[in-house]
Amino acid sequence: MVVVLLVAGGLGLWAYSFANSNVHNQLAEQQITFPTRAAFAQAKVGTEIEPVMIPYIEKYAGEPLTTGQQAEAYADHFIAYHLAEMPYGGVYSTVSAASMAATKAAAADPSNAALATKATTLAAEVQTSFRGTTLRGLLLEAYAFWTFGQIALWASIACFVLAGIMLVLTLFGLLHFRRTPEDKEFPQLHQSEPKVLETV
Repeated sequence: MVVVLLVAGGLGLWAYSFANSNVHNQLAEQQITFPTRAAFAQAKVGTEIEPVMIPYIEKYAGEPLTTGQQAEAYADHFIAYHLAEMPYGGVYSTVSAASMAATKAAAADPSNAALATKATTLAAEVQTSFRGTTLRGLLLEAYAFWTFGQIALWASIACFVLAGIMLVLTLFGLLHFRRTPEDKEFPQLHQSEPKVLETV
């Protein structure tokens, strides 16, 4: 049992190291940096940094995005807020459907400048929504992978602790076994043979 727990703990540490380094390297390649501290000082509704974002991402101000926790904060408390402020809540499928409808309407009435402008604006919104939704999804996948690594770390620590407890119990068992006479063992492995009285 001790050996099994040690092997499981070692595998857990390997999984943690793999997930952590992989997430770090992949995120570092994207070269995403959180807004600066100065941007947070000027937070206003409708700007890059809104007051509602501050509790979640201000602590990472100016830092490069390289961890799963940072990825989750950037995805859910920066990108998601900006997407929600777009037309149709920034939902790609909805914006795309509206853009196609506007393009079709503009094509049916080429002289209508308002329809043409709406179609152009929604086409740009489709691209923004697609990029934002895709980046958010990729960051949340990185966060999920990083979370698996954290779970593997705690599982490996638990395995090592249990292995230590089992080793101590095993040593106590061996010590007890060596100090106990054979006829006093439990469960009784050896039974002393009854003495036979010899008659003369």
